[in-house]
Amino acid sequence: MLSVQENKRLTEVGPGTPAGELFRRYWHPISPTLELEENPTKEIRILSEDLVLYKNRSGGYGLIDRLCAHRRVNLAYGIPEENGLRCMYHGWMYDETGQCIEQPFEETVRPESRFKDKIKLNGYPVQEFGGLLWAYMGPLPAPELPKWEPMVWEHAARDIAVALLPCNWLQCQENSLDPIHLEWLHATYGEYEQARRGEGNGLFAIPPAKVMKHEKIGFDVFDNGIIKRRVLEGRTEESDDWKIGHPILFPNILFVGDEMMGALQFRVPIDEEHTYHVSYYTWRAAPGHKAAKQSRVPYRYTPLFEDNGRFVVDFTFNQDYMSWMSQGPRNDRSQEKLGESDKGIILYRKLLREQIEIVDDGGDPMNVFRDPADAECIELPLENVKFSDGTLFAEYRPPEAGDSDAEEEIKVVLNTWSLYQKQEATAGVR
Repeated sequence: MLSVQENKRLTEVGPGTPAGELFRRYWHPISPTLELEENPTKEIRILSEDLVLYKNRSGGYGLIDRLCAHRRVNLAYGIPEENGLRCMYHGWMYDETGQCIEQPFEETVRPESRFKDKIKLNGYPVQEFGGLLWAYMGPLPAPELPKWEPMVWEHAARDIAVALLPCNWLQCQENSLDPIHLEWLHATYGEYEQARRGEGNGLFAIPPAKVMKHEKIGFDVFDNGIIKRRVLEGRTEESDDWKIGHPILFPNILFVGDEMMGALQFRVPIDEEHTYHVSYYTWRAAPGHKAAKQSRVPYRYTPLFEDNGRFVVDFTFNQDYMSWMSQGPRNDRSQEKLGESDKGIILYRKLLREQIEIVDDGGDPMNVFRDPADAECIELPLENVKFSDGTLFAEYRPPEAGDSDAEEEIKVVLNTWSLYQKQEATAGVR
């Protein structure tokens, strides 16, 4: 368990807090790109700061303080111009750095005045990559934006799911260091819920029959975070689940999947009690097959609650969301009782403390890239066949709730795996 003080130290993310300063060394996804096509301004709260994200008429992006310096109105209702965002109240305009560049009436009555030069809001760099908009809120110069391997896979269909979770980011991330919950939350509980409802065709991303008892778990720190390993009943350390495993990318990302699909989950702190959770799915074509390039990466917001107010729990990742949210807005870790299944969580907390200390000492923490070549395509370990029974399920099973506009594109890609399996069966390979 953690003391009340240490729990606070690891979960608070505002300016000047230990974890907050750590998180300000990274680029974070803050919006699907398409969302700014639909509305060029968006209110953003991230790392306990209230901001407005906008797209100007030249196609550039800005992320600045939400309230105008003049009379403190909400700039999310502002007017995007060629080179900035204009306040709708009195016309003051700000560029992407937050600098005031126009004050219409002041400049009319005092043309010689340089008052606008003295007015500056906080402004943060924004980049577009992979169908997402990314923000960096730390000291300049900004590091390189990491291009994690699945985000640059070719011949693939991609889909983005956003969940607005009323809980602290650390509850989400610690789940990824807990292999044992797989057989209970996603198998036993999933079967219980189906039986309770009298349903036999729930849309579970992990077929319960595939999940077996854990006999061994292991964790290794590597260059980008921690690799999680497991040995399931009837398997050995030669199985992909142990020999390869899959990674937790420091500080707040999970990479999970198999040879057909990779999912990156970003747990972006909104504040101490809320998380902006982005699931970035990439389904890639089978070896020897191609897929048409998507013209855009669609997105959706994941439903979290049923009409009766209970959590949605008939999708794998929604079961995770339920567990994190049910711990409360910020889990009181001074009351927890950790056991053998929590080795990964203990290791992750140790790593988190170490990286906070590196930032305190003025250094770059893990996964901060300064050389563009190092950030261009970061290869990651991942099991080829998850749970190691050799079976590929080449059918679309939504990992979380909500309708995806990419479903047909995903099915086309998955069909290449059906063809691939038939080809290999014919050749006597599989």
